Amino acid sequence: MQIGMIGLGRMGGNILRRLMRHGHQGVVYDRDEKAIAALASDGATAASGLEELVRKLLPPRAVWIMLPSGEVTEATVRRLAELLTPGDVVIDGGNSFWKDDVRRAKELKKQGLHYLDVGTSGGTWGIDRGYCMMIGGEKEVVDRLDPIFAALAPGLGDAPRTPGRKDRDPRAEQGYIHAGPNGAGHFVKMVHNGIEYGLMQAYAEGFDILKNAGNAALPEDKRLDLDVADIAEVWRRGSVITSWLLDLTASALAQDARLDAYSGFVEDSGEGRWTIMAAIDEAVPAEVLSAALYARFRSRQAHTFAEKILSAMRKGFGGHLEPKRGPT
Repeated sequence: MQIGMIGLGRMGGNILRRLMRHGHQGVVYDRDEKAIAALASDGATAASGLEELVRKLLPPRAVWIMLPSGEVTEATVRRLAELLTPGDVVIDGGNSFWKDDVRRAKELKKQGLHYLDVGTSGGTWGIDRGYCMMIGGEKEVVDRLDPIFAALAPGLGDAPRTPGRKDRDPRAEQGYIHAGPNGAGHFVKMVHNGIEYGLMQAYAEGFDILKNAGNAALPEDKRLDLDVADIAEVWRRGSVITSWLLDLTASALAQDARLDAYSGFVEDSGEGRWTIMAAIDEAVPAEVLSAALYARFRSRQAHTFAEKILSAMRKGFGGHLEPKRGPT
């Protein structure tokens, strides 16, 4: 299939590369000409702007946007609405707020255009590992673009199959689902990221406790000099808290057990905040997720080893770099 890709950053470029590996064709645009040239050298068709990108796509077109949430995505959707023709599809694979998806889908539908919101998880590793996708939109449109999603998904891999799934949607086992109508994809991804905050915070606090077991404030005979790098590694082998986040933590600690390269200033993408907002709307208690979000706020004022662990994990899975300096 042919697809347009707008936004060739940490994930957009790699999503297109994975698709091309599976025989799909891509037309690409980014404000960064070097990013366009890099994808073109890999086999994509370059476009100098949105108008040219649309011209080079055969109808019914599918245009995937991989841009930061907010005005840049809004402006791109508005411009595409002016350029596309009935039957074309706009796909937002970034981390947009799910209620914005509902609004955009309604606006595009008036012009005969379709809209899919695709919560996409996989970070900078997705080009090889594949991307877990949670898709919102019309069933017939999702089904039509299934070859795209199947190519991006990780597949069964080496994860054991879950008993009792014989008569359920097989796409979930492949790493992607049609979550529901417009907004459902980004809603599920939003909660996914909220859970991610809580998991990361639990690891971070646990390793902080381990590191401080030898604190001079403790009685001398109660001090423990623990090797946190080895602890992270052994926990990866058969323990009940094994995870990819733990893998990334072990890798970071093996390279530098003190994590001196990190300040502990931890950003949040907005997904954690939206998850808490949803919990409030639904009157659902979310103590752990709320505490994890507030811990990130606090990290911008005072830093601990726990925050360095968080920063190391964020760099590991998403290539997120700490700001060179905090807000003044």
